[in-house]
Amino acid sequence: MQDWVKELPVAITVCDLDATVLEMNDKAAETFSKQGGKALIGTSLFEHHQPRSCEMIKAMLASGEPNSYTISKNGQKKLIHQQPWFIEGEVAGLVEFSIVLPNDMKHYDRG
Repeated sequence: MQDWVKELPVAITVCDLDATVLEMNDKAAETFSKQGGKALIGTSLFEHHQPRSCEMIKAMLASGEPNSYTISKNGQKKLIHQQPWFIEGEVAGLVEFSIVLPNDMKHYDRG
């Protein structure tokens, strides 16, 4: 993992086409510390998700389409963005970004 990504205050988790966790930055390891943190590297996402989520992961890996949503957890609002990554135009895995959003986050409509 590149040095600038390691300490970026955004949780970044990367998996391959088989949904095996390849990399996690420090924030992702902290976010998933109760589930094992960096020990999750080498394990399958399917081991750590409910069946509905596993089906969504499989669909993203098959289609190459991203998935985004917000959640509230432990008093924090987060943006979750799951984005397939590609090698020579073919889906090679997923990257999940989990970003804590400020409660007073501004929104601008620039349309």
